[in-house]
Amino acid sequence: MKKILFTCCLVFFVIGFASADTININHFVIKENPFAKNEIAVVATDTAGNIQENVNGIFTFSMNGFSEELTFDKGTAFYRHKLDKSSFIYARHNNDLGTHSMLYYIYRHDSKLTPVKISWILLISIPLGLILLGYLFKRFIIIAIIIFCIFLYFNHHSGLSIPTFFQSIIDGLKGIFSKV
Repeated sequence: MKKILFTCCLVFFVIGFASADTININHFVIKENPFAKNEIAVVATDTAGNIQENVNGIFTFSMNGFSEELTFDKGTAFYRHKLDKSSFIYARHNNDLGTHSMLYYIYRHDSKLTPVKISWILLISIPLGLILLGYLFKRFIIIAIIIFCIFLYFNHHSGLSIPTFFQSIIDGLKGIFSKV
């Protein structure tokens, strides 16, 4: 009888650990780190933008193509790399529910960092708008080419490479079709 009772208790104990909920980060935002100068923080949020304080532990993110293990405590993790100038940050996280990525432009001014989320729609609309204007107004072709070259130089100089540019657009399109 004791063996049967012990076995039942052991089975319920193992089932309790096996059915533990896994925590996934499906939405996140980049903010300025309030505790360190020139650093950013990754904050796990829900769809309404509220911090998910139940997110604790180590999660793997890809920051500008480099794999980083970020330690979350109460929904916040600190990216421990100093940003010396304004630049793009492409943050990407893979979990069981899919790939979640965000492109931010971190604007540095007066020893403060201001993250600005860049939508994939904006990334695709600027070059397409320049092509459309160049096509509609033949005299505007040279000016459109110059503006497009300035756009490419700004993106490259601030850390947004062409593969990251297209990857951000592809991830945005995947996000649209996965919600449908």
